[in-house]
Amino acid sequence: MKKLLAFLLLTAAPTCFAQDTAEGKPSYQSEAPLPKGWPAPGPYDEVSEKNYPKYRAAVTTGGGGMSFWTLFSHIKKKEIPMTAPVEMKMVNKGEKMEKVDMAFLYQSTDVGTIGSDGKKVEVKDVETSQVLSYTWMGADSKVKVNEAKRALDTELKNRGLVAQSFRMLGYNGPGTPRSKHTYELQAILAAE
Repeated sequence: MKKLLAFLLLTAAPTCFAQDTAEGKPSYQSEAPLPKGWPAPGPYDEVSEKNYPKYRAAVTTGGGGMSFWTLFSHIKKKEIPMTAPVEMKMVNKGEKMEKVDMAFLYQSTDVGTIGSDGKKVEVKDVETSQVLSYTWMGADSKVKVNEAKRALDTELKNRGLVAQSFRMLGYNGPGTPRSKHTYELQAILAAE
């Protein structure tokens, strides 16, 4: 019996190790479809260049929980299906980046209509853009946002490029553990 138990442990060990190694790599856990033509998030923990098509977004001021519920109420009332990611406009406030606007993205510019929805929500079309993007898995903590910002600033300097603005994309909701959330901080490049 001891020999059988030892055999089972030895043969199971490599399999368990392989699973642990595979589980340790970041991977995107989709909860909702991306807008039409949007690239998937990633690669993780490095800067990449991406191009985004024109898209439609419902925008509200602020980046906290109230903004989320304002936008959620809007898409529910207008029967707009949820997509991922949620977009947050970011600005430098002293030594840190802060969320100033939040947007829910529509599936395409064919869905819904542009214009105001009450005093708090504006639906608008956003033109195509080219960005530098840094993707990570985990929380959207100040430490991680600052790490992403430093990586983007370094790449912008190395390429001699200027950021027109910054945004953060959050791909997961409360149904996914925080440690498995995917975020991207992006430098939207100035038009040439």
